[in-house]
Amino acid sequence: MKRKPKIDKSLYVNREISWLDFNERVLQEAADPKKPLLERVKFLGIFSNNQDEFFRVRVATLKRVIKYKTLSKRAFDRPEDPKKILDEISKRIIEQQARLHDIFEGIKKELRKENIYLINEKELRYKIHKEHVVKYFRQKLRPNIFPIMMKNYNVDCDLRDKSIYLAIEMKIEEQSQQIDYSLIEIPTESLSRFLVLPEYDGKNYVMFIDDVIRYNLHEIYASLHYNHFRAYTMKFTRDAELDIDNDISKSFLEQMADSLKQRKSGNPVRYVVDREIPEDMFRYVSKKIGITAHDTVVMGGRYHNFKDLMGFPTFGKSNLEFDPMPPIVHQRLNNCESIFDELKAKDVMLNFPYQSFQYVIDFLREASIDPQVRSIKMTIYRIGGASNIMNALIGAARNGKKVTVFMELQARFDEQNNIKWSTKLQDEGVRVIQSIPGLKVHAKLILIRRKEGRRDVYYTNIGTGNFNENTAAVYGDTSIMTSDQRIGREVYKVFEMFEASYRNFIFSHLVVSPMGMRNFINRTLNNLIVAAREGKEAHAIIKLNNIVDTQVIEKLYQAAKEGVKIDIIARGMCVLQPINNNIRIVSIVGRFLEHSRILYFNIAGQESVYITSADWMIRNLDHRIEVMSPVYDKDAADLLKNMLETQLKDNVKARYVNGDRNNTYYTKGKIKISSQMEFYKFLGEAKLKV
Repeated sequence: MKRKPKIDKSLYVNREISWLDFNERVLQEAADPKKPLLERVKFLGIFSNNQDEFFRVRVATLKRVIKYKTLSKRAFDRPEDPKKILDEISKRIIEQQARLHDIFEGIKKELRKENIYLINEKELRYKIHKEHVVKYFRQKLRPNIFPIMMKNYNVDCDLRDKSIYLAIEMKIEEQSQQIDYSLIEIPTESLSRFLVLPEYDGKNYVMFIDDVIRYNLHEIYASLHYNHFRAYTMKFTRDAELDIDNDISKSFLEQMADSLKQRKSGNPVRYVVDREIPEDMFRYVSKKIGITAHDTVVMGGRYHNFKDLMGFPTFGKSNLEFDPMPPIVHQRLNNCESIFDELKAKDVMLNFPYQSFQYVIDFLREASIDPQVRSIKMTIYRIGGASNIMNALIGAARNGKKVTVFMELQARFDEQNNIKWSTKLQDEGVRVIQSIPGLKVHAKLILIRRKEGRRDVYYTNIGTGNFNENTAAVYGDTSIMTSDQRIGREVYKVFEMFEASYRNFIFSHLVVSPMGMRNFINRTLNNLIVAAREGKEAHAIIKLNNIVDTQVIEKLYQAAKEGVKIDIIARGMCVLQPINNNIRIVSIVGRFLEHSRILYFNIAGQESVYITSADWMIRNLDHRIEVMSPVYDKDAADLLKNMLETQLKDNVKARYVNGDRNNTYYTKGKIKISSQMEFYKFLGEAKLKV
């Protein structure tokens, strides 16, 4: 039996540390003094939300690996010591949290210069503000507050994940030795985290509702006659992994719903508490709620859940926000009579958020009423809570079309929403194919079958991102609509896989995982290596969200050593390093979230461009159904190549990834190029055919 060669660990960055590097780039955006002030506030919220998800998923996984050592090989694609990783994560998180605090304090000072004051309950000075706070508390907050008295607290009553609580010390007299403790959940699910106070003397004031509650504690506990209070914020982050029941008497949808209930009481992976809390109170509350020495305790600041800063009030100050960037009109689709007619003539490419996602909805809406359309098939991974995509599918079913939706119930953190839509679609007559445990469908596909004369004609939409109106406004993604029957027939095969017990099909144009994508990557890189050895052009531009898979990275290293030029644009995790001048790795974090996955290859002068739903990770290549599509339309391929080349020239928002210059800005070039702004401008000015 042939042994696998040993991997040189020094050539790899740990994936968790690489992710923390990505979130550091988000924090850099919050610190950027050139960015509008309220946009910097939002980036603090994005950073905090990212960090919470990191703990719920990656840190939770590491803790599971430590607890159940047999999971190590399954959890990691190379041997690593999870305890050492956790120690490094803890060190990095402490550093980032300190930086977040400093940035937040600096932003508060800058806000004051703009006459925006973020104050707490001790800083309420004006009668009009005090009256407003009391009125808001009585009308809005108090009906949503249900205190827990700690002396009666049952540890089996788990506190809610992602919620924030005030731990309250209560006394009747200040010097009394008789102390009681209570918990209040801050009701941020039903109310805004912020209360805007009346403008006073030309100045704007805002408070966290945490402090509104603090100001009114005496009213909450009036019947108990307490007069002296101290309150400290705390929160839990829980393991987000779902343990799916194998009860064969339940449908998979029922199993998922039961698992979601279990998630709410998952093991805590982080317990954050105000560092000002007295030691005796901390010990008492921790014991009551079941926190032990084995749990991760983080001593934080006065406020937690900074993710709520994404909803910080704007006060109508447009000078503190980004200039508007209205979606660019697509020259061929705008006011066209029929999208089908346009696709018969030529492919259509959409680049979000620079162009409107409404065109995808229009595509489905037209199909829903077209008398020649026989069926619509679609994959759904993440969908909005209110969705015109779903409304179009329901409309199609009501109009007698045969509508089939593959609904991925295992899309992490969107499971509940997908279960809701799955039920709604079935009620409306849509055939819903649901997830299979252990295999996720991540491909982004729409297939419309239309009867034209005596033959079936397929119209397809293949994308890099989810069919979600909300995220399409901030995520940079690419979507191609085509009537190319080579693509249409093979997208039909993908749906046949879902409906025919996932049996394998042979694909000549699409690249589909888990059957063929890994082989395609190896074959393409081998062809690049052969071209480089022969002294011919050998160039790859790889734009993905994450590059983690060890086997692929080993092949990339081999290609670079053989002379292949490799440019990588990686938004998030990237564990390989620039081992020589043939590998360049950058990451772009700007106004929009880079989400498109685009591959360009030049092999001995033969150029090819692909769009894909898959990152280069084990899960995408081996454990998910993903689709990569060649871009056959030359105008579309040229436009995508232009986008990639523009991003490689970015010297405003691009950072080096890994190596000696990790996370330092790429600044080469005399002319400043912010690729997102340049591409938006290009789409608006160029008379594109695609």
